[in-house]
Amino acid sequence: MENQTFRGDILILERLKVTSESVIPAFILLLLVYIFIVVSNLGLVALIFRSQGLQQPMYLLLCNMSINDVLGATIIIPHVLRDLLISNSVRYIHYIDCAIQAFCVHLHASASHTVLMIMAFDRYVAICSPLRYATIMTNGMVVKLSVAAWAIAFVLVLILVGLSVRLSRCRWIIFNPFCDNASLFKLSCESVLINNIYGLTYTVVLLGSSIGSVTLTYLKIAAVCVQSRNKMLNSKALQTCTTHLAVYVILLVSGFIIVILHRFPQLSDHRKVASILGHVALPALNAIIYGLQIKEVRQRIMTLFHNNKVALMEVK
Repeated sequence: MENQTFRGDILILERLKVTSESVIPAFILLLLVYIFIVVSNLGLVALIFRSQGLQQPMYLLLCNMSINDVLGATIIIPHVLRDLLISNSVRYIHYIDCAIQAFCVHLHASASHTVLMIMAFDRYVAICSPLRYATIMTNGMVVKLSVAAWAIAFVLVLILVGLSVRLSRCRWIIFNPFCDNASLFKLSCESVLINNIYGLTYTVVLLGSSIGSVTLTYLKIAAVCVQSRNKMLNSKALQTCTTHLAVYVILLVSGFIIVILHRFPQLSDHRKVASILGHVALPALNAIIYGLQIKEVRQRIMTLFHNNKVALMEVK
């Protein structure tokens, strides 16, 4: 297929290796997970905006994560579902669609880090400067932090993908179930030194600032908790920070697994599955972790279910 010639901007995407017996179960399971991701995350956003008691900086910042999770799942899962139905056919994609998908894939990954960084800052102010929290974390500050998180991710990814789009193409096969930046610049026979330099810089800046800021933030929070003998303060810190740290650790571990698997070409099939799971498992887990571990959100959800149950009983 490498020698096959295509005119225009038509590319070939590599298929997932799924047995014929597994196609239908995989399709149904993935569809159900996608529905859960969309309904749970958008439902969480709607719940926060509908409930006056939940319109606090912490929950408003959480909306960024929920929206980003829906974006990340929607970029990949519908394409994978389609591919499962046409698993025996050659998969084609227009170059412009491939570039857009690559941009969205990296935007989702980058925004995951920048959003978690501003959420860590919110927890730092709430625990380390509780008396100043209301004056620092105003609605205006929440908007500024949210815009900054998305704008930084947008600019970094725009440059990343833009450097790949500028290259001429001599190949037409994407050795991946979906498009990403590496897939784009591997289509070219030109020198990709600039792409590699910026890609490394982009990774170091994003991960370095993310890991550094979150680590520093929680070290300061831990220091405050150790110095304070206030059990209520320590309990609040543990409750609100455990959720954030769990999501952050899951994000880092999944990212490192994909990077490590890139180093072993013989494990390419495992890498493809891991990269897809990163856009499936993380959004689903985030909705569960934030929806069930945060006390106020959990109480609101239980109240809604109770009211619906009572309404149904009255109808009967």
